[in-house]
Amino acid sequence: VPPTAAHIPSEDEFFVIEGRQKRISHEYLKNHFFNEGRVSEEQALYILEQATNVLSREPNMVSVKSPVTICGDIHGQYVRFSMFEVGGSLKESTYLFLGDYVDRGDFGIECLLYLYSLKTAHPKNILLLRGNHECRHLTEYFTFKKEYLHKYSENMYEACVRSFCALPIAALMDGKFFCVHGGLSPQLMTLKDLENLNRHQEPGAHGLLCDLLWSELISNFGSETEPQPKGLGLDRGTTFTHNATRGSRYEAVCQFLEWNGLLTVICGHEAQDAGYTIYRKTPKRKFPSVITIFSAPNYLDVSHNRGAILKYTNKNITIRQHNSSSGPYWLPNFMDAFTWSLPFLGLKTTEMLFAVLNTCTQEELAESNSEEETVGTDNLAARRQLFKSKIMAVGRMQKVFQLPREESENAIELEPGSLTTSTRGLDALGVQGNRLNISIRTFDDARRVDLANERLPDFDPNRPVALFEDA
Repeated sequence: VPPTAAHIPSEDEFFVIEGRQKRISHEYLKNHFFNEGRVSEEQALYILEQATNVLSREPNMVSVKSPVTICGDIHGQYVRFSMFEVGGSLKESTYLFLGDYVDRGDFGIECLLYLYSLKTAHPKNILLLRGNHECRHLTEYFTFKKEYLHKYSENMYEACVRSFCALPIAALMDGKFFCVHGGLSPQLMTLKDLENLNRHQEPGAHGLLCDLLWSELISNFGSETEPQPKGLGLDRGTTFTHNATRGSRYEAVCQFLEWNGLLTVICGHEAQDAGYTIYRKTPKRKFPSVITIFSAPNYLDVSHNRGAILKYTNKNITIRQHNSSSGPYWLPNFMDAFTWSLPFLGLKTTEMLFAVLNTCTQEELAESNSEEETVGTDNLAARRQLFKSKIMAVGRMQKVFQLPREESENAIELEPGSLTTSTRGLDALGVQGNRLNISIRTFDDARRVDLANERLPDFDPNRPVALFEDA
């Protein structure tokens, strides 16, 4: 196992001089983060502040011209970050990322800081959109805040959340392709509706901002009006339905494309077995109504899916897939191996004590029979009761260690979490929503088990936060 990069980058390593200007050396950070290195808090804050300033000046919907390489969800998979190797260098193409850089992976900070360093150096060639996980609520609910507090500090986390609110919401590629993380909204009739959207805030539980980040295609997209089991039996003319899991319908997408003179919607948000899905063509232009891109291979380390990127060059669309690669392993919630193994040690110790106390040899039995003849009945009963109490106490201690041991063992497996943090709670090891079921064998198994975590968790949108307070 190669050693991790233990040192903090020096000033000369962190910055590079180009002409008369000094910029962040994303070339150095790429390898430094790959070797699990960290930067100082001052350096990380500098990256976050510089990126926030650049992103804040961009409109809600950025315009981009081909050639373009579009990348979907990354979810903290920095060690599998192979988009530039698959898609080519920045000199060949502009890169558009559809959001979800953090959560559900162990290297969300590295993904974010590296992309932000690229953004500050190449603001026109790196375009970053906001995903539904780029918000305070989900990063607290899932793993990103825990990761940040483990590696850095609370102040840095607050700066990171501020940068999320600066991320643009959508992109228009060559005036024909509408790119967004989630999907469409009943409140989005024309592209001009995006101009008045206030993106510099936390997304609520409803509204245009929430829909653009959270909505997705309804199941059986393209055949919703057909009777079950092939379709959903919905009435014709229904364009949107309540998103119980996280649905736009085929008719809604076709209407939106026609009203705005667009070819297709390109989105991320939803894990795909092949890394992408091309949906039913529109009736007039005969072009796919929606293309979904997902760039995190082997999502959650159990999905067995491939990642993919979309390249658009010379009016041609090419999908390039990439497979998962091995990387460093982290225990849930970034606990250390000693904390994780203590319940095993405690359980085995009590099992040995219980076995010792609960074993009688032939000599001990013979000695016990001889004592019965010399010792009074009352004294003998008291001694037996005392010995029995000791055995029962060790047995109870064994049961006490049994639960943490099971939680330690199951913490590295996936199980469906409940839908609210208030009812879900931490177990004895502080593990929450990180478990994977050993019965998962295919992508469909993983998606079914993790379906509960695809929903918007319950939260209080009026809860006071320190996001916009003066320092």
